[in-house]
Amino acid sequence: MRLCDQDIEEWLAQKKLIITPYPKKKLINGITVDIHLGNKFRIFYDHTISCIDLSSSKDKISKNLKKIMSDEKSFSKKNPFFLKPKSLVLFSTLEIITMPDNLVGWLDGRSSLARLGLMIHVTSHRIDPGWNGNIVLEVFNAGNLTLVLTPKIKIAALSFELLSKPVSRSYNARFESKYKIQTGVVPSRIYEE
Repeated sequence: MRLCDQDIEEWLAQKKLIITPYPKKKLINGITVDIHLGNKFRIFYDHTISCIDLSSSKDKISKNLKKIMSDEKSFSKKNPFFLKPKSLVLFSTLEIITMPDNLVGWLDGRSSLARLGLMIHVTSHRIDPGWNGNIVLEVFNAGNLTLVLTPKIKIAALSFELLSKPVSRSYNARFESKYKIQTGVVPSRIYEE
């Protein structure tokens, strides 16, 4: 069962679901809460290596990932980010989400932005029960025009699905969880599997 806007407001008021900063009522509609783009990003460097062999050793993958990914950087309304066509960039949400153990979140892009070619997640749109942190967005410009991004634009929407009962192994309780209490733009941790 998906939560409707009234349910979302109740869960937020009762602090069963926590979104920081607390969303204004106008951001909660139908079955979603609008989520904003944060001011941090990481880019992929072009042509520093030809490929990453995902079956190679953890150390080799780790070294290669460090060669292709920038440190976390900031952008602002005065200094916006220019997302070129066919570019993949990691961003984070402005909001920090704290999920209870009996709720799963679903992140979806906004139709109006998708119609311009903007994809906000490549495949990872599930927010696990027990999750806490910023959501990293794998933003891709599938269009032919450069898109200008500034912090705090509405970039996505979250919906929430009630589970039949709380999970026994929530995300932040699992030892092997790679992105516990994620802050900012955390790059791939494939090498930590």
